[in-house]
Amino acid sequence: MFKFRARYFIYSILLFAIELGIGFFLRDGFIRPYLGDFLVVILIYCFVRSFFDVSVFAATIFVLLFSYTIEFLQYLKIVETLGLQHSKIARILIGTSFDWMDLVAYTLGIGFVLVLEKAAAMGQNHWYNSK
Repeated sequence: MFKFRARYFIYSILLFAIELGIGFFLRDGFIRPYLGDFLVVILIYCFVRSFFDVSVFAATIFVLLFSYTIEFLQYLKIVETLGLQHSKIARILIGTSFDWMDLVAYTLGIGFVLVLEKAAAMGQNHWYNSK
């Protein structure tokens, strides 16, 4: 069930640093809202794969469903419902506004992960077969 993968953990740290940079320093209409959402699912995926011995498919489905759930909770105004509207941390982590485009960004981010993982697997298979 548990298996530490340093490579994914390093990716998680790098993506987290990028997300922090986007969150603290950018106030634009594309990178922060859409690229940030695209990258956050990759970050969560890398974090999951850092510690859990699950397949690529299982991890991507979990991350996508988790991301969709958070977005749906934003639609339901969960931060306000829980009385956390004055908590900056809750507002940042959970979010406060539903956007259909966020679902698209999450889906594209997971699609990107699947493409990268497939390419990595093909490269490894080629490397092993060439010996």
